[in-house]
Formats: sequence, C-alpha cells, structure tokens
Amino acid sequence: MIKLLPLNIGNGPYLALKNIALTMLLALLTTSLFAQKVLNVDSTIRQHKFTLNEVDYLEDASDKLTFADVIKTDLASRFKANSLYYPNNKNRSSTYWYRVKVRFDRSAADKASLFEFFDQTTDEVTAYIPDAQGLYSMSKAGAKIDFDSRLYQHKNFEFLIKNPSAGEYTYYFKLKSRNLVNVIIVYRTLDYFIHYALNEYLTFGLFYGMVLIFCFHNLLMFMAVKRRQYLYYVFYVLSVGLYEMCVDGIAFQYLWPNTPAVNDFAYGTALYLLSMFALIFTKELLQVKHRARRLYKLINYALVLRTAFFLVCLFVDKSLFIYKFVEFIPLSIAFITGIRIYRNGFKPARFFVLAYAFLFTGFVIKAVSALGYSWLMPSVVGYYSLSFCFVIEMVLLSFAIGDQVRILRKEKDAAQDETIKQMHINSELKDSINQELERQVKVRTREVVEKSKEILEQSKVIEEQNEQLISINHLLEQQASEITRMNVLLEKDNIQLKTNIDKVTDARVLSAELNFEEFSAKYPDQETCYKFLSELKWKNGYQCTRCSHTSYCAGRVPYSRRCTKCSYEESALHNTIFQNNRIPINKAFYLVYLIYSSKGTISSHQLSDKLGIRQSTCWAYAIRIKKAMQEQKRSRKKDAPQGWSTLVL
Repeated sequence: MIKLLPLNIGNGPYLALKNIALTMLLALLTTSLFAQKVLNVDSTIRQHKFTLNEVDYLEDASDKLTFADVIKTDLASRFKANSLYYPNNKNRSSTYWYRVKVRFDRSAADKASLFEFFDQTTDEVTAYIPDAQGLYSMSKAGAKIDFDSRLYQHKNFEFLIKNPSAGEYTYYFKLKSRNLVNVIIVYRTLDYFIHYALNEYLTFGLFYGMVLIFCFHNLLMFMAVKRRQYLYYVFYVLSVGLYEMCVDGIAFQYLWPNTPAVNDFAYGTALYLLSMFALIFTKELLQVKHRARRLYKLINYALVLRTAFFLVCLFVDKSLFIYKFVEFIPLSIAFITGIRIYRNGFKPARFFVLAYAFLFTGFVIKAVSALGYSWLMPSVVGYYSLSFCFVIEMVLLSFAIGDQVRILRKEKDAAQDETIKQMHINSELKDSINQELERQVKVRTREVVEKSKEILEQSKVIEEQNEQLISINHLLEQQASEITRMNVLLEKDNIQLKTNIDKVTDARVLSAELNFEEFSAKYPDQETCYKFLSELKWKNGYQCTRCSHTSYCAGRVPYSRRCTKCSYEESALHNTIFQNNRIPINKAFYLVYLIYSSKGTISSHQLSDKLGIRQSTCWAYAIRIKKAMQEQKRSRKKDAPQGWSTLVL
C-alpha cells in the first residue's frame, strides 16, 4: 500500500515533486487494477469467454432503467467490475445490466461473429449491439420467449455482431431471471459456432440415444421376466433424460417451442420424477423392505415429503423450483441405503453403490462449476460432467439388475437341486416300504404253503384210513373254506398295506414331534395345504355362509368355492384359524402342529428358531392357537377326534 506524504513547501521543492509523482503513480495503478479489460480480437481468435474484470455490471433493483438511461455518463460510471469468475444475478428480483468491450483489428473486422449465452434457464436476455457507425440495435431471447423467435434455431441464446470496422465497441446486455444463473458470455466466430454446435448436437444424439436404448432393453426384460425393478428403472432413465433435455434446452427446442410457460416447471417436474423413481427403484432392487426396515420407512417418508414439496412448488409458488439442492436429500438416502445393504452382504448392491458414487461425483463437479469455480477444471468437464456420470450410472445400474437376476437364478437352481434330492429320498423310502410289504407277503405265503402240505399229508392218512373217510372229508372241506377265507383276508391285507402309506405318515404326525422337513413331506406346498383345508372344512357338505345355498362351483382361488345362487366366493382359509394368514401356509400348519404336540409349552423363541419367522409373529400366532386349544378342551366330548387338525375350524 502506497502512503502519500503531506505536501510541505517548507521541506523543499524536491519533496513536493516526490509527492506529486507518487500521487500520479497511485492513480495509474488504480486505473490498471479496476479498469474494464478490453478483448482484442484478431483473425486468430475463434472464441473467448468473458470472465472476471472483462465484464462490468449494474444492478437495477427497480427494473425501470432503459438503455438510454444506462449509457448516460452518470449511470455508466456506476458500472462495477465483476469480481467472480462468471458474474451472476445474486438478487433474483433485480434486473442486471452487463457491459463488455471488444476491440477489432483489421484482420477480424469483416469476419461474421456473435455473442452466445449458455444458461438456458435464463428468463430473458436483451442485447444492444452497435454497428460500424455506433448505432445500437436491440434483440431479445430467453426461456420466456417463443423458441421460434430466436436468431438461430439453437438451444443457447445467440446475438449476431454487426460487421464492424476496425476499432473498439461497447456491448450491453440486460438480463432478468427468477433462477440463479451464471452469466456466461462467449464471443465466437460464426464458422466456429457452426462447428461447435454440430459437435454438441452429435453428443446430445449419442446421449439421448443411449437413454432410449437402455429404456427399450429394460422394457423388453420387464416383459420377459415380469420383475418390476426393470419397469422402475425404465421410468428412472426416462426421468434422467427429460431432466437433461430441460437443462440443455433441447426439450424447449423440440417438445414445447411455442409454450415457454412450460419452462417454469418442466425441469422441476423432471427432477421430482427423477428423485421419486430413484427411491422406488432403490427399494425394489435392493429388497429394502426385507433387508433394512428402518431405511424402508425412511425412504417412504422421503417420498411423501418430496411429493408435498413438489405440489407446493407446482400450485403455490413455482419460484421454489430453483432450490435444486433438495434433490441431494433423496439421492443421499438412496446412496446410504445401497452402502448399508452392501455391507450386510447383498452382492448386487456393489454396482448400485459404485453407480451412485459416480453420480455424486458428477453433482459435485456441477456444483463447483455453478458456484463460479469453473476455472479449476476444463469447461467441457464442468458443463457435461453430470451427463457423463448419468451414462456411467445407467450402465452400472444395469449391471446391478443383471447381477441380482443371476444370483436369484443361482438360488433357484440350488432350491431345485434340493427338491430333487428330497424326491430321491422319498423314492428310496417308498421302495423300502414296498420291500417290507413283499417280505411280509412271502412269509404269509410260505405259511399257507406249509399248511397246504400238512393238508396233503392228512389226505394221505385219510385215504389210508377208510373208516375215517367221511369225517376227514368233512374236515378237509372246512379247512379248504378256511384257506379261501384266509386268501381273501390276505388280499385285503395287501391292499390295505399299500393304501395306508399316507396313513402311516399321518399317524407319525399325530404320535411324535416331526421336524419341518418331515412335516413338509405331508404338506409340501400351498396347494396341498389348501386341499387339506377344503376337505376338512366341507367334509359334511357345502353351505353358503351368506345365503345358505348348498350348490357351488369352483372359485378363482384354488380350492375356493363359489355359491351358484349369490356368487359369493369363500376361500378355504375363511372361518379357519388361518384366516388373514401372513406367513407361508405350510409353516402356519407346522406352527399349529408344534404348539398342539407340545400342549402349548413351546415358547415363541423356539418357534422362531424352528420356522425362521420373527418372534413377534410366532407369539401372536401362539396366542391365537392356545386360545383355540382352551376352547376345545372346555367343549371336548369323550369320543371327540384328536389331533392338531381339530384346532383348524
């Protein structure tokens, strides 16, 4: 800092001259530090972004200043030098005037060029462009104006520079927007603008083409395997594509070019859909309901609150859509959920976590760029970071879905192998029973043969003893009759032995405690259980509970019955202890069996260990079953049937 000494003639003329020189030096330094920098354009400059002290600005809080007012000397001196890398409209209720200066040399004077504004969410930009004679012409563009009124059919805002002669020109831009925008003013030659625009639209075509390919592929997968996660993923990707189209201005150009009012809520709606389907897809893919109940509830609360905020923005105050940072909350919840479930051992979550890591990286880079720190990174990285990370995220999320399907298929194959193994065990058991029956038949047959031999010997004795012929013949007739009766009884015994295999299993169920695998041999699946309940419930005949009609037909649900008179359909579970059942029906059977066989002494913790069901659920079922046992005990008759199945109705 230069400090001026006081001017004192008494100290001599040398000191006075020194003070004058220091004053002039300070004025020169001040001018060089705060004076607006002029862009010098020659034939080598194809584009240039105006930053820092290359842009001066004037804030018009009243929104009443006209261009004639702005160029007056007193107001022109009130323009301030921009201290940010890119200027912005920090007070969104104010109108801002921006001023840049360009000096053309002779080599660039006749080359067509233009100014371009990047942020497509800017409501209105008015440019005042001087010609070679210094006369200004006005042109407008912005998200509040029909797209067809733009100079070029391009997503950004362009203003053509009148072919100037060599010299310095001052350009003014009036900007007003309800959104907080970075005012990025770019000078480009027309030929470079065409080259840049073609490359940019080619990039957009590749990006949105990938979005459509991902959607079409996963839609086909949904139609093939009927897993809802594919459908939610399609909606999520479409939301990403719609949001990118709104932010890039592509949606305004191609979807609603003559309805600029849609721009007020389009990107906000796309962000809402993105958050909603991201959370719903997270719940479905990671099976959050079964793996993390607290996070499942948190996601549901986030869905409700985000919907409420969206409705307030849409119907109360659309300006609230500018608070895009709220999307950080639902996306963070999805990210944290993925990390938590991956740490709990769910392998498909690893691709999900990696995908959201890239997405958050893109958000951070985009936020750094939006806060005016674009100079820290290449402009292409700052501008397209989010789109690039969205592409990586879509690829990784597809991997996560495929990984989950692969693991589920592996588990299904393991279950099928276990089923085949159990069927083999059942077949061996059946063969052993049949062998035992054959052995018993052989023993009985051998006994019959031996008795027949004895009869033959007796016949010989009778022949030898003629005097006892009549009595012996009569005895032989009785023995033959007895043999015939025994043969009939043997045949009946053989049939009874073959048909009573299932009854042996039932007897085991009633006589001793079986484990779940042994119990499942009798009641292996839902259809078997429903069939058993149907036969037990209507063993004395069907009667409609609504109209008492006795004629019925099959219902929509297996083993349900529909009244042919009033069409009331009653399931096999209705009016049984299993009504409103929320666990697998074969496990519910086994639970009743365990409580009955233990006479109600088994604890809910033991039931939970045996069945793999939460202790609270086992406790609730135990209360219901014990109550039924007590009622049965009070009303039981001497000849009443026994067994756990008596508790069902």
